[in-house]
Amino acid sequence: MDMLWSGWGDPAKAAPLPETVTGLLRDLLGVKPRTAGPVALEDIAVPEPPLETAARQALSRAVGGEEHVRLDAEARIRHTRGKSTPDLLRIREGDVDDIPAAVVLPADHDQVAAVLRACAEHGLSVIPFGGGTSVVGGLAPSRRGPFVALDLRRMDQLLALDPVSRTATLQPGLRAPQAEALLAEHGFTLGHFPQSYEWATIGGFAAARSSGQASAGYGRFDEMVLGLTLATPEGTIDTGRAPRSAAGPDLRQLFLGSEGAFGVITSVTVRIRPVPRTRVYEGWRFPSFEEGAVALRRLAQDGPRPTVLRLSDETETLIGLAQPEAIGAAVAGQQPTGCMAITGYEGTDEDTSHRREKAAAVLRACGGTPLGEEPGQRWAHGRYSAPYLRDSLLDAGAFAETLETAAFWSRVPELYASVREALTTTLTESGTPPLIMCHISHVYENGASLYFTVVSAQGDDPVAHWEKAKHAANEAILDAGGTISHHHGVGSDHRDWYVREAGPLGIEALRAVKRRLDPAGMLNPGVLLPLD
Repeated sequence: MDMLWSGWGDPAKAAPLPETVTGLLRDLLGVKPRTAGPVALEDIAVPEPPLETAARQALSRAVGGEEHVRLDAEARIRHTRGKSTPDLLRIREGDVDDIPAAVVLPADHDQVAAVLRACAEHGLSVIPFGGGTSVVGGLAPSRRGPFVALDLRRMDQLLALDPVSRTATLQPGLRAPQAEALLAEHGFTLGHFPQSYEWATIGGFAAARSSGQASAGYGRFDEMVLGLTLATPEGTIDTGRAPRSAAGPDLRQLFLGSEGAFGVITSVTVRIRPVPRTRVYEGWRFPSFEEGAVALRRLAQDGPRPTVLRLSDETETLIGLAQPEAIGAAVAGQQPTGCMAITGYEGTDEDTSHRREKAAAVLRACGGTPLGEEPGQRWAHGRYSAPYLRDSLLDAGAFAETLETAAFWSRVPELYASVREALTTTLTESGTPPLIMCHISHVYENGASLYFTVVSAQGDDPVAHWEKAKHAANEAILDAGGTISHHHGVGSDHRDWYVREAGPLGIEALRAVKRRLDPAGMLNPGVLLPLD
């Protein structure tokens, strides 16, 4: 199944907002119902594919037949940009200014390499496309003539599994649920469950340095990667002969997070774990975000560390965003206020029981009140629902978007306050005062991530309002010592701030790598790095 072209995921999973939420939007934010829905897909005016006959033929030869080169309007629309809120608002209005000339579907590494050669010969740029879930402009190249979307969905196999070493080699087009199902047949799991889990792909996880909701226990995706194969216009690169090596700089780290700008990932070898015998999730309440953050830091630094560890601030707890099926319950007086924390434990019966007991002692000592398993189970059941909630908010006339960052523990309070202030000030000045929610969803010994959700009225120009607010938030992030992205990636939206974060010499070093691997600049131009 393809994702909904004008929203997120499976259209059958969309649900209208509860009256408590629509009332809050109306009374608190001044949200007005939309007068019209999105334009119909068949009504979008799509230009003819700007491909010469020779280019079409070369692409068809590269992928084994013309049926694997899609030129129809629907396929091209479905591969236009990603799934950020500005992306969705633009496509809902029928804006296909960034539409690819063709959608090309290779079946293996050799076909990917052949596509790159064909595109180089005919002056086409190439945008690797996995699940299409980018929310940072990662699928919106800078204009350099026609480009093709390189859809990797046919590359969806488990290539190898080593139960002794506990490794698996996966093709990049495997969606996460497919990968989990294939591994489960052998008794293993990857343990990577980001909010995009139902639609994102293995290659996308590696290309964007994804981090899953169970990262406290399983680690980030880039920590799971033991090796990868990359197809570039200049040839093939294979990395990862051993779990660790002192044989020079680790090239895996150069390509993890490279977002298709250096090459196309065609296989990924990952660490796998046995499927856990026990999974249990529970809720805790803290009087304040500050006190909850101290508890998370204690567990992250001194243990025992749960598999899942997250904390919603007061506003996110009040709205109920940590448990999407209970949205609005606290507003209606059905839930306690304060700050909601979710802890989860996965593993053997003995291990989960031990960590749960020891962690509970730490949480109580830090002022936490146990709420039992019901809040945790609600979170687990609804943890992939937030993007669908965004679609419902857009349908109701609201604007909803997210951004994330990370910092060392000592800087987290300032970072939290600075980003909230930047968003509140700029959106209020635009006439669309926001509701801002935040949670900590990824913790480390030395720091944590902050994930903000922003809801406001759409106003007269929601994309322009958000661009101004996002610019202010990005400035606040760097000024407060945060990183411009913890797990969404750089794309084109964060590119200019990434340049500042990496520094002039660092960017020139990366430009040198790109010039060697992609001398024509055909791979995702303007994404990750500015154009030369």
